[in-house]
This record gives sequence, structure tokens and C-alpha cells, in this order.
Amino acid sequence: MLNIFIKSYNRAYYLDRCINSIFQNVSGNYTVIILDDGTPKKYLEKIQQIYPSVKVICSGNYEAKSISVEQNISNGKPIDSMKIPTDMWMEQVKKSDDYILMTEDDVWFTKKIDIDEVISSMESHKIQLVRLGWLGNFKDDYNLKIEKISNLLDRTVPKKLFTSNHFVMDVYMYNKYKAFSILKKLKLANKSTKLQYWAINSILMGLYHKDYWLYIWKDAYGKVDEKQQLRNAAVWFHKYKKNKNLIARTHQEYMKTTFKSSSTNSYHQYGFEFDVNYFNYTMNEAWLHGKFDSIQNYPQDFSTDYFERFFDEKLNKDEFRKWIEKFKLQYKNNGANVEE
Repeated sequence: MLNIFIKSYNRAYYLDRCINSIFQNVSGNYTVIILDDGTPKKYLEKIQQIYPSVKVICSGNYEAKSISVEQNISNGKPIDSMKIPTDMWMEQVKKSDDYILMTEDDVWFTKKIDIDEVISSMESHKIQLVRLGWLGNFKDDYNLKIEKISNLLDRTVPKKLFTSNHFVMDVYMYNKYKAFSILKKLKLANKSTKLQYWAINSILMGLYHKDYWLYIWKDAYGKVDEKQQLRNAAVWFHKYKKNKNLIARTHQEYMKTTFKSSSTNSYHQYGFEFDVNYFNYTMNEAWLHGKFDSIQNYPQDFSTDYFERFFDEKLNKDEFRKWIEKFKLQYKNNGANVEE
């Protein structure tokens, strides 16, 4: 049985959308497990009322983080959300069957898909990762050899991707001994070179063989280090590069994410007068009391003006829209399709 894991933190209104989209669109043998790191209890209780078959597992820091979320609203005390529960994620993946899907609360399925069919193809072709979404980013497809494997999947083989053992990739990714700087001076690399390694990884929308996922997150120790992930992915890819089917993606995208929300003020600070924590509190409360429709505008993201219906004097619409544009720009510059 496939475990669909949802990393969750303080956005019940998006979590509801995520779970709803799974049950609407995903067929096959699977179970949904929420890995929560601090969503206040009243919101999680409602989620379980709506979806009684969904299992909720809380992190070791759950109590402290959920209290911190509530104190931020009551007295303005900053939320300490920087320690990531990688130990919980890895423990649950280790307990799983061979294949897992790891996503987050602000991601949702947009089309119907038979997950058993995907896994059958993965088993027969020895695929380690199937990317179910890629933010509409086809910018680097010229670096890939894309060939049809089945009616659902394409193999995606990087044409020119430097990979090696752990030591060499560590030097390369972290610019030790100024190795990467030297390559840039020799015009053998540039600022976009490392972005090509995302062709063999997926944070939000990947269906993995669990061994590959665990290797990518090896040495994480409570933090998200993208260079570390890409280093590990490159080492794994190098080890198994004779398998041309190692990485694949679906013919079309099946998953989508938001560019209008963040989990806390700790991320995406752009200097605007927009309080992400209070925004999430406002939407969570509206959702809790049955006023906020978690599938409004589905399968697209929530409409900006729909969010704004719930604003009070503490949330400024102009500042919110500036924040969204800045958030979108970060992804747009890397080739993502950020338009609805």
C-alpha cells in the first residue's frame, strides 16, 4: 500500500483542500497520513472529523510549536518554526512499503490518476522517482532526453549532468576549495548550473522509491538544506546511472501548489506590512467556522479577492498583493508558471 504523506503546519484551510483533492482524484491502494508539526489542536480535530480515515502523526515538537502559534496571535510573540521534524519524516518513511508520495499541505491534485498504475510502471522499469508536478517549468527540458515509457510516463534522462561520488559532489555543491568558482571562471558552469539537478529531485510532488527518498534526506538533522539534497541525489544518480529509467515524470502535471501563502513569517520576508501568521490564523478561523470554502476556485488556487473577503483592519490588501507578486517572482525567475 502506498503511503501519501502530507507535511502539515498551521494551514488547515489548505490541508483540507489537499486531502479533498486526493480523495477526488487518486484511485488505487493508498492511505493518507498527515505529519503535523504544530497546527493548533482544534483545527486538526476538525480535519479528522471531515476525514476520519486519515491518520495524523504529530512531531516531537508539536506541543511547543502549536502553543507558539497561538501565543503569536494572542501577544505577538514570534513563532520559532525553524527546526524541521526530519526525524519524524524519516521514521515514517522507513516504516512504509517500497513506494511513498511525500507532499505538503499547500499542494493539491488537479486531475484523476490511478496510483497503482504508476507504481506498476515504477516496479517494471526500476524507476526511483516519478515527478507528478513541476510547477509548469519546462525551462530546462533542452537538457533532458525525454522518451515515452508507458501511456502515463516519460523517462527524463539528463543529457549533461555532472555526477560523482559523495566527496566530489560535496566539494562541488558547497564550493569547497573554491572548486565551483574555478569552474565558473573557466566558463564550465554558471549560476543556473546547479538548478539542473532539480531534474532528479522533487520536494513537493514526487512519488519515490523510499530508498531514494531516504538517501536524499540523509544527514538532514532538523533542517532543509537544498544543496545537501541535490548532492545526495547526484551521488545516487551516479551510482545507478546505467538505469536510463531512474527518473521519470507523468505526461502531464497532476499536482499544483500555491504562490499566495507561506507557513509562517519566518519564510519569505520581503519587508511588506503583511503578517503571514495572522493571515493564516484568519483563514483557519474562517474555515473552522464553516465560512471558508476549501475548494473555492479549484483546481486553480484560491482567488486573491476571495482571501481578501476575510480581511480585517490588521490585514492590508495592497500589502498582501505586493507580497504575492514578490513571492511569485522568485519562482518565475527560475522558470515556473506562476499564473493561474
